[in-house]
Amino acid sequence: MSSVTPYKRLDKNDAVVLLVDHQTGLISLVQDFSPNEFKNNVLALADLAKFFELPTILTTSFEQGPNGPLVPELKAMFPDAPYIARPGQINAWDNEDFVKAIKATGRKQLIIAGVVTDVCVAFPTLSALAEGFEVFVVTDASGTFNETVQQAAWARMSAAGAQMMNWFAVACELHRDWRNDIEGLGNLLSERIPNYRNLMNSYAALTK
Repeated sequence: MSSVTPYKRLDKNDAVVLLVDHQTGLISLVQDFSPNEFKNNVLALADLAKFFELPTILTTSFEQGPNGPLVPELKAMFPDAPYIARPGQINAWDNEDFVKAIKATGRKQLIIAGVVTDVCVAFPTLSALAEGFEVFVVTDASGTFNETVQQAAWARMSAAGAQMMNWFAVACELHRDWRNDIEGLGNLLSERIPNYRNLMNSYAALTK
């Protein structure tokens, strides 16, 4: 009997984005990416959530403590999104309002990123998988203490059935076909991947 999991691709009509604990205090713990790189990756994921019009849910943990508030850029990008300020639950899945907000979307594919990877991402990922959701972890928009911790967290989630992806792969898998919107996605990628601007400039020159 094969242990290989069939390819389950992301579907923009069945996906919801979960941004978990990207808080001003917790972000200082992220050491597996540089600060600028990590911020860019998180905002890139937020950009594509808006581009594909995916339902997006924000949550924070114990804001009044050292974890701090949600980073202001995310709050500004999603002013109308469900915003669950958890009073104390470490695992976001233990918060009834968070789970209700996810289930209210009617979607079964969870695209999740957060800080820190081994706790704030891993715990709700494992909980969601146990309830039958498909979970796609955005590895480069999630951060933790070091690469050893990162790799252990990825392995734990992968073993439970989560798919590890980077934000660029998420964007491409959701888009499916360049002909759907060449310039729209191309410009989004160019904003977050400076070298991608070269590709778009070449394309613009060819299509003049």
